[in-house]
Amino acid sequence: LPPGEVIDYNLNAPIGSNGNILAPFCHHTTPWPQPTETWTAGQPVTFKFYKPVATTHHGGHCEFSIMYPNSTTYLVLHQELRYCFYTGPPDNGGQDTVREYTFNLPTDLPGTPHAVAAWTFVNSVGAREFYALCGDIAVIGPAGALTGKAVTIVNYGSNTVLIPEFLGNYDTGISYYTTNTTNVTVVGEGYGGYLG
Repeated sequence: LPPGEVIDYNLNAPIGSNGNILAPFCHHTTPWPQPTETWTAGQPVTFKFYKPVATTHHGGHCEFSIMYPNSTTYLVLHQELRYCFYTGPPDNGGQDTVREYTFNLPTDLPGTPHAVAAWTFVNSVGAREFYALCGDIAVIGPAGALTGKAVTIVNYGSNTVLIPEFLGNYDTGISYYTTNTTNVTVVGEGYGGYLG
């Protein structure tokens, strides 16, 4: 761990609420000296939520993304929209039992010895909050660049969109995740047999 830091398992503390910033994007601003996980381009990765989640707010929109040292924001790798943490629509029998998501990384995800992976979440029910947790990782893959959707940041400071409560309409705010978006390009020097 970096000096003075502790592992942050708290899924229940939002970083933004009603347009106010409550904490830095990753809760902490000091990078770990070594990656905590190593991913491989083109292979599956799994995000697991180990600790009890006090409330999942009847679902909402989740994104899983990555930021490289030379990029200004996060590139989205996977989305779970509308019913994150649920097996389906909460108002139509969906169960609050999903605690892990597995997805394949892009085959052309650039390799790098250090990047930051992030999970972000905007809740369906309750105060208009925004959640995020991060981890330092390495990516085994070739040198190159990849362009894709930038992470959606809402309910987090006066310069971001405030998505209202869903009130049963799980398409609330969906355009900020699907059409009303911007792109980001990440560049990696190659890592894990690809370096050099």
